Amino acid sequence: MRRTVTRTVTTTAFVLATALLTGCGGPAEEGGDGGRSAGREPSAGSSQQGKPDTSGPAGEGASHEVTIEVRGEGRTMVMWTLDESKTETVTLPWKRTATIAPRGAEKEVGRLVIVTPGTVQGEDGMLTAASCTITVDGKKVADNGEGKIAKPCAYKLK
Repeated sequence: MRRTVTRTVTTTAFVLATALLTGCGGPAEEGGDGGRSAGREPSAGSSQQGKPDTSGPAGEGASHEVTIEVRGEGRTMVMWTLDESKTETVTLPWKRTATIAPRGAEKEVGRLVIVTPGTVQGEDGMLTAASCTITVDGKKVADNGEGKIAKPCAYKLK
């Protein structure tokens, strides 16, 4: 019974968070290859102090390789926003990589990258948050303390 209630609460939280992120995270790119890459060409640099950005198409900032990852064993639900926003049940370990270039206002305020891992069964048999990390250009920028901190991994990419 407790496990069913926990899963119901977790699923409800994922659905609500997805609705919030979809409305607040900006438009998602249409098409693509299932989230494995954003399909954008890298650009060389970003704008500086009022000068127009000539580094990429249509005011695009510098490109970054962003990887989100959830570690553990078994299957769990994962909600993520990278080059698109999605909630899916996955087999762990799981990761997704995309090349992202902030556009327009995202260059100033940032573009939210987030991964919210579901629960996994711990060694003691209790459900615990799965471990998550976000890596930008090879450098870890966010984690949830190997699942010990019950929060999603989030980073504002500028």
